[in-house]
Amino acid sequence: MLGNFLIGLREGLEAVLIVVLLIAYLTKTDRRNLLPRIWAGVAFAVIVSLGFGALLTFGPRGLTFQAQEIIGGGLSIIAAGLVTWMIFWMAGASKTLNQDLKNQVDKAATGSAWGLVMVGALSVGREGLETTLFIWAAARSTGETWQPLLGAVLGLVGAIAIGLLLHRGIVKIQLSKFFTWTGALLVVVAAGVFSYGVHDLQEAAVLPGIHALAYDFSAAIPPSGWLGTVLQGVFNFIPATPWLAAIAWWAYLVPVMFFYLRKTASPPRAAKTRAAAAS
Repeated sequence: MLGNFLIGLREGLEAVLIVVLLIAYLTKTDRRNLLPRIWAGVAFAVIVSLGFGALLTFGPRGLTFQAQEIIGGGLSIIAAGLVTWMIFWMAGASKTLNQDLKNQVDKAATGSAWGLVMVGALSVGREGLETTLFIWAAARSTGETWQPLLGAVLGLVGAIAIGLLLHRGIVKIQLSKFFTWTGALLVVVAAGVFSYGVHDLQEAAVLPGIHALAYDFSAAIPPSGWLGTVLQGVFNFIPATPWLAAIAWWAYLVPVMFFYLRKTASPPRAAKTRAAAAS
């Protein structure tokens, strides 16, 4: 549940901040008449995300066990990849996001009425689809539906509340640090989703080695116990993990975390340029 809350909070806050920036810019430039187009795009993105979630939930039913495991494993790996892309994209785009959005609004406002609808839909839809796929993968790995969904909903509610408070100037937080730390935590969560996707493909006999276990903590950490439930819900921990799934976890976590921390720790390019000129 914590992992789903985290993805809902981070993805939701990204979407909320983008919408807040769009609204603030249109208001500041005295183009309030264009606000309904932004909201139409946001509504369309929410509807598409909900429809995608329903398709993922009810679409695989009636398929064979092997087909379900193949679909589940493949989509889990895709979900981990999308979250990874999102984390790195936000780490690099956060510095120019405000200006980029303003340029998109100015360009769309001079075009057809659908231009701003697409800006709102694409700005929110990316986060919505990523969140939906990631939550679905987490729910499938735990066998629960309501807990992952509740965690994501609470995260989204928290994101909306933070966005409103920031917009009104009631609270101020260092968004760069917030996204840096949550990004690092999401790398760990995504590693579990990626490993579970590999495990699903092993159960479908697409990948070998399902019975070759790297470790088995089932006796010490029962999957149905509170600790096993928490670890599985947050990190997609599998008490009895095959070697290939364990290798996949480390093969994802180590390089992704290394490059992510390296990217977030590096100083801005402008600062590098000034330092080089000073020397």
